[in-house]
Amino acid sequence: MSNDEKQSTSVLEPIVNEFCMTICTVNGSGSATANGTLFRALFKMGIPTSGKNIFPSNIKGMATWYIIRTSAKGYTGRVPYDDIVVAMNQKTFLEDLTYLPEGGVIFYDDNIEIPEGTRSDLIFYPMPIKELTKQLNPPRNLRDFTENMVYVGIVGQVLGITKEALRYAINQYFPTKPAVAETNMKTIELGYDWAEQNLEKRDRFSVREMSPLDDCIITDGNIAGALGSLFGGMEFCSWYPITPGTSLVEAAIEYAPKLRKDPKTGKMTCAILQVEDELAAIGAAAGAGWAGLRSLTCTSGPGLSLMTETIGLAYFTEIPVVIWDVQRVGPSTGLPTRTAQGDLGFMYTLGHGDTQHIILIPGSVTECFEHGWKALNLADKYQTPIFVLSDLDLGMNQWITKKFEYPNKPINRGKIVWEEDLNKFADWGRYMDIDGDGIPYRTVMGNQNPRAPYFTRGTGHNVYGNYSEDPKDWSDLIRRIGKKFRKVVEDLPQPFFRNGPEDANIGLIAMGSTENAMIEAQDMLNAAGVKCDFMRVKSIPTSPSVREFIASHERNYVVELNRDGQLCRILKLEISEYSHKLISISEIGGLPLTAVWTRDSIVALEKERKHG
Repeated sequence: MSNDEKQSTSVLEPIVNEFCMTICTVNGSGSATANGTLFRALFKMGIPTSGKNIFPSNIKGMATWYIIRTSAKGYTGRVPYDDIVVAMNQKTFLEDLTYLPEGGVIFYDDNIEIPEGTRSDLIFYPMPIKELTKQLNPPRNLRDFTENMVYVGIVGQVLGITKEALRYAINQYFPTKPAVAETNMKTIELGYDWAEQNLEKRDRFSVREMSPLDDCIITDGNIAGALGSLFGGMEFCSWYPITPGTSLVEAAIEYAPKLRKDPKTGKMTCAILQVEDELAAIGAAAGAGWAGLRSLTCTSGPGLSLMTETIGLAYFTEIPVVIWDVQRVGPSTGLPTRTAQGDLGFMYTLGHGDTQHIILIPGSVTECFEHGWKALNLADKYQTPIFVLSDLDLGMNQWITKKFEYPNKPINRGKIVWEEDLNKFADWGRYMDIDGDGIPYRTVMGNQNPRAPYFTRGTGHNVYGNYSEDPKDWSDLIRRIGKKFRKVVEDLPQPFFRNGPEDANIGLIAMGSTENAMIEAQDMLNAAGVKCDFMRVKSIPTSPSVREFIASHERNYVVELNRDGQLCRILKLEISEYSHKLISISEIGGLPLTAVWTRDSIVALEKERKHG
C-alpha cells in the first residue's frame, strides 16, 4: 500500500458499505479462516466485496495482511489507504497506522503496547483477545485460531455484520463438520456479545444489507481455471509445485474425482501427475498432447523459463498443449508471493528461431473458467501450445463473480483422423497442408491404419516427417506453420470495451486483473475532466477492434504491472502505424494496481502535455 492519498474526515459523516479494512497478523497464525469469515459474511449481506491476501514467501513468522474492500458502487480494486485496521501484530503496529486517514479506525489486541505519541486523530477499539480466549480454554495448539475468531466477533459487531451472516460464513468453511462450525461460532459470539456490552461505537463506518448476491459465488482464478479445464475435457495434467500456480492443479486434483469419473466403469477419465521438476512437467504434458490427450501444465515465470526448450519443440512439431502461467514478480526467484504482469514479452516469442504464440489473458475469475476450456479447443484446432496468462492477484485472491456457465461450444478436437478417414486421402503426410489453411491433419496413438505412423522430430523435415535439410522443405515448413495463425484472431476472445463520454478522445488500455482498478480510474478521470474510454485486451495476437480503438483516440495510455511496458511494446509492433498514439504507464511494486495511482499518473501527464 501507499500513503499517496489520505482523505480529510473533519466532518465525520456516516459511511455505509464503502470502506477498506486491513487485518494485520502473522504468517502461519491461522488467521486465513477468520479473515475469510468476515469476507464471506459481507458477501452474504449482498455487499460487493474483494479480499486480497498480502503474505510473505516464508512458512511462518513474518507479517501478513488481508485486505477487504467493500463498495456499494461496485469498485473492488485495491486502494492505497485503509479506513479500518485490525492490528494483531506488535511489530508492524506503527507502520500499519500510517495508512489510516484522520478519523480512521483501529481495532487492536490490548496486549499490544501503544507507544507514546501515537496518533490522536484515530479511533481506537481495544480488544481483550487473550482474556476472552482464556474463558474458552482451548487446546494450546488451537489458541491462535481461537484468538482470531474472537476478533471476528468484535469487529463484526461494531461494523454491523449480522450474526446470521457470520454463521453462514462459518458453515461455508466447515460444511461437513457441524461440531467444529458450532465451536467457532460460539467463539465469534463471545467476541460479538462482549463488544455489544462494552464498546461504544464512535466511528462512522458500518455495513447494511443489500440485495442478495444469489447469482454469484466466491472463488479465485486458479480454482476457476481448474474447473474450466476439467469441463473442457482435460485428460492429462503434469505439474511441479510453484507459487502461485500450485493451487490451480490442487483444485483440479480436488474436483477431478467428482467431475471426471466414468459413472459406468468407476475409472478416472483424467490423469494428474506430479513430476520431479518443470522440465519433466512440460515434457510429460507435450508427450500426452502428442499421444492425443487434451493436455495441460501450470507454472509461473521461473518454471516457464525452464520449459522454454520443450515448448519450442511442441511449437515446431505442432503438438497441442496448454500452459497456464500464473505470474509473480521476476526476474529470477523475484517475489514469489507478489503479483505482476512481467511475463508477456517473454511469452510472446518464447523460444529461439521464428516463433509465434497464442496468448489468452483472463481479466476475471469467470474468464479464467472460460479460458480454461477455450484454450484446450484452440490447442487442438491449431496444433500448437496455447498460453493462458493469469497472475497471483487473480489466481490466488478471493473474488465475487457470477456463477459459471456451462461451455457453450462443443469440444473441438481439430483435425484428428482415424483409420477410415485416413483412407480417404490419396496422399497424406503429417505435415502436409491439404486444406490450404496451414493446419495439417494428424494421427494419434491408437490409430491402427498402417499409414498412420510418422516420425516426430525437432530437426528439419518434409511434409511426411522425414529428415530433410533441403532449403525449400525448411522454408515451406516454417511458412506453413506461420500460415496457421493468419485467421486465429477470429477464434480468440475479443477485447472488453467500456465507453466514456461521447467526446472522449483519450483511450485507456490494460490487460488481466487490473480491470477493476482501471474501471474505477476511468470514472475518476472522467470526473476530473479527462474524458476517456477503456479497452482491456483479452488475447494476443490482437484483433482488428484493438487497432480501431487505438486509431479512434488522440492518445492511448497503456497501463500495466511491469517495468518496461510490455503490452505497449507489443501493440506498437503489431499496430505500428499508430505507435505514436501509445503511451506506456507502468507500475511494479508487487501489489495490485490502484485507481488512485492510475488517475494521478495520467492527470500529471495530461497537465505536462498541456503546459509543456
